[in-house]
Amino acid sequence: MEELLNSSVVTLAQKLRTKQVKSAELTRAFLDRIERVNSQLNAVVLSTAETAMKYAEKADLDLQNGTLQGQLHGLPITIKDSLDTKDAVTTWGTLGRRDFRPGRDATCVARLRDQGAIIMGKTNTPEFTLAFQTDNLVYGRTNNPFNPDLTPGGSSGGAAAIIAAGASPLDIGTDTGGSIRLPSHFSGIVGIKPTSGRVPCTGNALPSTGFIAPLSQPGPMARYVEDLGFVLKLISGPDLLDPHTVDAIWREPSEVDVPALRVGYHTDNGIKTPDADIVTIVRNVVNLLNDENIVATEARPSGIEMAGFIMARVFSADSGEMLEALLEDCRTETVSPQVLRNMQMPESTAREFAQTLHLWQNYQSSMLGYFNDFDILISPVNAHTAIEHGEAEDMNAYTYTSAYNLTGWPAAVIRAGTDHSGMPIGVQIIARPYREDHILALAGLLETRLGSFPVPGINAFG
Repeated sequence: MEELLNSSVVTLAQKLRTKQVKSAELTRAFLDRIERVNSQLNAVVLSTAETAMKYAEKADLDLQNGTLQGQLHGLPITIKDSLDTKDAVTTWGTLGRRDFRPGRDATCVARLRDQGAIIMGKTNTPEFTLAFQTDNLVYGRTNNPFNPDLTPGGSSGGAAAIIAAGASPLDIGTDTGGSIRLPSHFSGIVGIKPTSGRVPCTGNALPSTGFIAPLSQPGPMARYVEDLGFVLKLISGPDLLDPHTVDAIWREPSEVDVPALRVGYHTDNGIKTPDADIVTIVRNVVNLLNDENIVATEARPSGIEMAGFIMARVFSADSGEMLEALLEDCRTETVSPQVLRNMQMPESTAREFAQTLHLWQNYQSSMLGYFNDFDILISPVNAHTAIEHGEAEDMNAYTYTSAYNLTGWPAAVIRAGTDHSGMPIGVQIIARPYREDHILALAGLLETRLGSFPVPGINAFG
């Protein structure tokens, strides 16, 4: 069973569909591992174990009777607590929703359930997903499985921590400024932020309407690259609710001619120079590609040095109106320090709002020119590896991810190394809009060539 628990989603789903393993047996094993590791992680903040076992037993019975629900029939997973679940409390990390049951699933959650997935529990998130460290006033903080004194990142930190600890094969994170990619980097797993508009945001903590709505995207987080495309395909496409979703074509990564991809890279975005270990790992990846006869050229997109300035302008453009509306809607009276800081914004005039919109769209246009010369961009994920809980953040370090929320481009993170203190280092792989196939094909090649890395010692928990 230990080997099975460490298998990919693709492998587990195939074994479940072909009756090589029972859903009840697999679900019980993952729940046991969650119980073993979670006391030190605080990653799964709401258990739905009893319901999950009932669904698993039903999935086994259905399959025995010849009914296959879908590609994920009987697969146990976890879901970030910023995404609504109809049969379980969803807090969004805010006190006003401490006991709130939404009554309907977020669209991406519903699509996973329609394919037969079974939810074992909800994973922790900062309030309204608005922080790069996972901590809130409802459930407290989540710890990094490699070192509990450090954060797993945010806002999908609970998801990253429980996957890294081997206690969930899959979670759905959300990414507005790096909230899938940063925890993947800090915690040593894989994750992808799809192109803006590929996956509906309906049912997420941050609304799918409003000025900053195009920044956010749900996306899968797992331990293996093959799982990202497998799951992303299942949750993509319009739901006729989120006005930003696009009926975009899906291209299979297996059909990509990887050696023909034009690869660019940079180790420094001109805003914040990364730690030496991170620069070394990015260059190691470039050398590995050269060994595969894939030429990688050092070049960064034009205008990227404006990413931090523009992101700050975009988030402050509504003078905190979105947050005030969220708090009122949730009936939250006491807010986390991070949300309180986000609310303390100067009033924005109509002229300043218009200027911000023009600045943002001019940035998008300038950045797109990169793809005249390249199909792929490889970069650091952050200027640092995982930091201590509560450590003050230099937001310039986070522009390596937020730059691509502003453009709307797809971007994935895979683990590519380890720093001098034993913490994971990821690299970011970015492509033009709707070319997730390019990202996943190259990421798959790199995953194979890089091999395995140390994982958190499961015997160190519990």
